Amino acid sequence: MKTLRLKVVFILLISSLVPAQESGMDVPDRFGNIILGMSMENIKKELKADGNFNFRGDPDISILRRPDQSLIECRGYDFIERAFFQFKEDRLYSITILLNREMLDHYSLYTTLSGKYGDPDRLDPERSVWESETNILALERPLQIKYMDRKIIEGITTNGKISASLSELSREQFLEQF
Repeated sequence: MKTLRLKVVFILLISSLVPAQESGMDVPDRFGNIILGMSMENIKKELKADGNFNFRGDPDISILRRPDQSLIECRGYDFIERAFFQFKEDRLYSITILLNREMLDHYSLYTTLSGKYGDPDRLDPERSVWESETNILALERPLQIKYMDRKIIEGITTNGKISASLSELSREQFLEQF
């Protein structure tokens, strides 16, 4: 009976990870009913209703570097160990799900994703990445999956490079004083 329950849960999890799409469609922007771009309040409601997650409400304290960014972290059940939901200006831009390696394996998930979305756009020993104009789906080792809003991720990356350049310029100006 327990084995049958685990098989049913496994099938439901895989269908949540990889929503049914016709060949040639965009990479997914969602995990189940949790969709990139949703507000934090809507995500909280979905997490409470989703049987994959053990979401118990707001944390007592949240420490993030940037005031316009927020994070929800919660534990999962069965196939999901932990999940992280990142927000910028109250909109979900990244879902990171750490999967239970005792119940799932990288090869099975890679095969499932490749069957749905074709060969990855980028592949290296650490990750497989499928990209579209709007979304990025990454399967990373040892076993985690990420759904990302491409425009926001690229904006954060660009801002990080600008910040690093300004920091280096400030350093050079400081050193010139000696």
